[in-house]
Amino acid sequence: MKKFNTGHALIFDSGVGGLSVVTEIAKLNTNLKLTYIADDNFRPYGEKTELQLKSRLPRLLWELTETFKPDLVVIACNTASTTALDEIRAVLSVPVIGVVPAIKPAANLSRTKTIAVIGTPGTVKRRYVDKLINEHASDCRVILQGSVNLVDIAEKKMMGEKINEDWVKTEITPMFGGPYGADIDAVVLACTHFPLLLEELKSSVSQSVNWVDSGDAVARRVNSVIKTLHLESRKFETNKAFLIGPNTCINRYKTFNSYGFEKVTGLLLD
Repeated sequence: MKKFNTGHALIFDSGVGGLSVVTEIAKLNTNLKLTYIADDNFRPYGEKTELQLKSRLPRLLWELTETFKPDLVVIACNTASTTALDEIRAVLSVPVIGVVPAIKPAANLSRTKTIAVIGTPGTVKRRYVDKLINEHASDCRVILQGSVNLVDIAEKKMMGEKINEDWVKTEITPMFGGPYGADIDAVVLACTHFPLLLEELKSSVSQSVNWVDSGDAVARRVNSVIKTLHLESRKFETNKAFLIGPNTCINRYKTFNSYGFEKVTGLLLD
C-alpha cells in the first residue's frame, strides 16, 4: 500500500531539544514529512546575545528553507523564538511557527498563583517573557530560573549517557528553595530540551507540581496551518535530520533514528 505525505515541515533547534516537539507533532500528523536541523555548531543559544542570534538565525533559516523547500518552518527553540522570530519571518516566504513559554496555561492551572519559569538564561531575561507574564500571569507570583546546564544534561541523556539526578536537582533547587518555593504548583519548561528530562525533574521534587511545556500547542498549530495550505499529497519521503557541525557521532545518529529520522547527516556550514 502506497504512503503519501501531506506536507513538509522543517524543524529547527540548537540541538536535540526539538525532538520533544517532534514527538507531539507526530501524535497529530503521521503523514507530515519532517526535516530536522540541529544547530550544534552554535549551541548553547542561551549564552548568546540578542545581536548574535539576530545576526545568525534569519540568514541561516533562509538558506535552509531555500535548500530543503519546506511548506512551513517550526522554530522549536524558545530562545530563538523569543529573540528573533519576527526577523526570521521577515525573510521567509513560508509560514513560521515559534515556540514560546507556556505561561498562560501554567497560570490557569495554578491554584496557589505561584508559578516558576525555567529556561535558558537567554529566554528568561527576554522582554518577550516579561510581556507574556504581564498579559497572562499578572495575578501570579512568577519565579524565573535560568539554566544552561540542563540543556547540556538533556544532550548527554539523548546521547545515551547515564544521568545523575543530583545534576538536575542542583539546577532546580534555587526555584524550590527560595522564599516562595513551597508554593510553586506549576513550572513552565521554557526550553524544548527540558521535557526530555521530565522524569528526572519529577523525581527531583517532593511537592505536587504541574510541568507545562508548549509541545502540544505547537503541534496543534502545525496541523492547523498545514490544513490551510491545501497541499497535494505526494509519494512518501523519509524523515531526515541534519546536524550542523563537525562533532557528530554514531550515538547521536541513533537518537534521531529512534525518533523516526531514517537518514541522519552531518552538515558543515559557516
